[in-house]
Amino acid sequence: MKHELKHFRIGDSYGGNQDWFPTFMMRVGGCGAETACDSSIYFALHCGLTKIAPKSVEKLTKEDYVRFAYEMQPYLSPRMTGIDRLEIYMDGYAQYLRDRGETRLAMTPLHGDAPYEKAREAVVQQINQGYPIPTLVLNHRNKKLRDYVWHWFLLNGYEASEHAFAVKAVTYSGYEWLDLKELWDTSYERRGGFVLYHID
Repeated sequence: MKHELKHFRIGDSYGGNQDWFPTFMMRVGGCGAETACDSSIYFALHCGLTKIAPKSVEKLTKEDYVRFAYEMQPYLSPRMTGIDRLEIYMDGYAQYLRDRGETRLAMTPLHGDAPYEKAREAVVQQINQGYPIPTLVLNHRNKKLRDYVWHWFLLNGYEASEHAFAVKAVTYSGYEWLDLKELWDTSYERRGGFVLYHID
């Protein structure tokens, strides 16, 4: 069984890309802001929350996206330790939503120390309801996942079979299918987790 959410494209780019940002700190630490921007664009295009995205959301250019990211920056500013807790993202994005007059979009955390089974259940529930999932990975033992270390990105799909469960991870203008159990089990005590969206 496979379930993927719609996403937006800017030219050949699948979603936004923090490599586009002109300032060093946003290029290296703008993944939280980018994740919030991509979330906003998704909710504007597919859920009618148009106040939280650029007016040109139906035909975004790269320049539109970069301007939008710098509007988001004050709420999710890059910092020395990164946006390293789910609550930092939730507080910053919630303030952005309030400032845009949007009160219907709510968030709850699922911390990375939760059992894998609960993470899998959350993915199925969120994607089936039409919500992408902001995901934070801190350290990870698996070198194959080094591009996701200390990084925010979206999950916007899953594929379940009898023996495997994969998630669609969206970042840097593309996506990759990852084994959720491997992604979730970082083997570090301090972990990230999921932000779960809800529209009231």
